[in-house]
Amino acid sequence: MTGLRGIRRFRGRTILFGCVTFLCVAVSVWYSRRLLYLTWLLATLPLRWEKDEQASYSGRPSFFVDPAADGLDLTFQSYNTNQLDTGDGYINRVPPILHHVVLGENAMNDIPQDWKDARQSCLDLHPGWEVYLWTDEKARVLVDEKFPDLKSTWDQYPYRIQRVDALRYMALYEYGGIVLDMDLECKRSLGPLRRFEFLAPSAHPTGFSISFMMASRGNEFISAILQSLKMYNRRWLATPYVTVMFSTGGHFASTIHTLQQNRSQYKVLTGTEDNPTLHTLNGKASTPLVNHLGSSSWHTYDAAIIVLLGHVFGWTVPFLLFGLAGFWLLLFHRLFQIHRISKWKNKESIYRVA
Repeated sequence: MTGLRGIRRFRGRTILFGCVTFLCVAVSVWYSRRLLYLTWLLATLPLRWEKDEQASYSGRPSFFVDPAADGLDLTFQSYNTNQLDTGDGYINRVPPILHHVVLGENAMNDIPQDWKDARQSCLDLHPGWEVYLWTDEKARVLVDEKFPDLKSTWDQYPYRIQRVDALRYMALYEYGGIVLDMDLECKRSLGPLRRFEFLAPSAHPTGFSISFMMASRGNEFISAILQSLKMYNRRWLATPYVTVMFSTGGHFASTIHTLQQNRSQYKVLTGTEDNPTLHTLNGKASTPLVNHLGSSSWHTYDAAIIVLLGHVFGWTVPFLLFGLAGFWLLLFHRLFQIHRISKWKNKESIYRVA
């Protein structure tokens, strides 16, 4: 009888423990459902990127630039190297403005000579265009005067590259034009592309690159990106590369792209059937439009880990692993904060009673 009672007690405790555990997990998931949703969107981007309700004439997603549908020569051989507008009767939707961003203390003095030469090549190929070189002082004025609701988010960013990324979106929304990384050397004028409301080159392994973007002033997609900065501003897995890519970088912007109702307006420049990665920017690369010096100056150890996992297991695996791990770390951090706050309130109430 004693042994039977012990077994029943053990079973009862096991069931109780299981119920309590299930309840805690369910409450945690419900409480952090928005965080879980964001994590799922970011982690599954490689699986969802090319999914599109519409298809272009070639059968590719409608947001990929298509030669037949969009009337664009993807090789650019039929355009003059110095062509500053769309030509062929198309409307110039993107204003003639070039943006470059250089943030950081003494950043202007630390610009490598090859970066200066790369930027100058773009200026030379776009004579008469407005030119903006965004520094800390100019960026602060833009944020304070035009985007005061994002000021706290801007100040909270732990990494300078996050402010660089956010400033790209702000400058594009406020002025329109073309934003280029300092290590992009222009090989020809970008005028023929001004026919699109938004355009960016594809990136490896998924999404598009924010190293080179062009948009009309007040663009709705850029607005959606800006409106999402606060929500995605988290220390994802507490690692630099994942945090940047998931909060402000190309992975983040590409995720917002997948949430747009009509993605066909927001173009991604890929390549031809014979060379689908013709315009893809990934590290050091050369396309018909630009030479990418591939500095990747902000990449850290976690970027190398993700690349290694991507080559071994496929690119969905590392994003899922890092995304889910980041979710649980953020969840435990939030629960710990709630626990500390509740303990502090209990102590405060005891002191008041005393």
